[in-house]
Amino acid sequence: MSDTLSFRIAADPPGRLDKALARDVPEAAALSRTRLARLIADGAIRVGGTVAADPKAKVAEGDLVEITLEEAAEVAVTAEAIPLDIRYEDDDLIVLMKPAGMVVHPAPGSPSGTLVNALLAHCGDTLAGIGGEKRPGIVHRIDKETSGLLVIAKSDMAHHGLSAQFADHSVERAYNAICHGVPDAAEPRLRGLRGVSFEPGGVMRIATEIGRHRTDRQKQAVMWSGGRRAVTRARVVEPFGGTAALLECRLETGRTHQIRVHMAYTGHGLIGDPVYGAGRKVRTAEIGQVAAEALQRFPRQALHAAVLGFVHPRTGETLRFEAEMPGDMAGLLALLRGSDPQRT
Repeated sequence: MSDTLSFRIAADPPGRLDKALARDVPEAAALSRTRLARLIADGAIRVGGTVAADPKAKVAEGDLVEITLEEAAEVAVTAEAIPLDIRYEDDDLIVLMKPAGMVVHPAPGSPSGTLVNALLAHCGDTLAGIGGEKRPGIVHRIDKETSGLLVIAKSDMAHHGLSAQFADHSVERAYNAICHGVPDAAEPRLRGLRGVSFEPGGVMRIATEIGRHRTDRQKQAVMWSGGRRAVTRARVVEPFGGTAALLECRLETGRTHQIRVHMAYTGHGLIGDPVYGAGRKVRTAEIGQVAAEALQRFPRQALHAAVLGFVHPRTGETLRFEAEMPGDMAGLLALLRGSDPQRT
């Protein structure tokens, strides 16, 4: 089944078809530039009754454009009835709390049990289609062993609008993290570290490039050319002697493993991080044997996406969500604060 979208080219059109379509296609259709380019290539666009196969073709004011939109195709991913912790949902998007241990998207090593599998089952026929496919629109991700908030698009319009906000860095994102040691603005080593500076309130700003590690393709690394710009701000919320600290980390950019890579670069890698913090010894003198052992045994990177704020792409309303600390990190903090339930 298919529908036909019809409209006319407005006055003073750009000099080529693809740009004119991007300008004049009805906003309600929510067709991105990428989707329009694919429709041109597929012969799904007619101008004045003739198939327009050249994106550089000229158009004129008043030309009738007809776009054939096929019904969203089913995707080759199995829907699985996996419970979801949903914090908000409407026709355009869904906000949820991803638990640690869940992969966002199917991959060769994780073909099932992912967030996408769960969303296909939960959303069912309410998915309007993303890029012509009946699938949820993943606009950002968090690592498998990181917990926290995610927003997922249910329509092309929402996918396009949310992606634009992530691209221009206007989305509010704050993470809770527990790191080795305590970042200190007075520490000469940190003050002399390239890319690290301190802002008012003791906020540590880390500005580097991040790219694929040259020898270990599973890792990311700090670099100064050839990578992508990455900026993280980290504020100490609560120190635990000199052994560990609870941080609030805010992302200006969103690169793969960004907080984990940046904190390891500063010498304050995350507790439990098996990739960037492995081998770090924990001192017991300041926090006691029980807490030290808990730090040493923590089974994942102590990182939680706690705050997510954005503008709703349809209504223009500002939405902001906060997710409580997950049980494993809350328990670790209780031990660090001397509130070990075994001792009370």
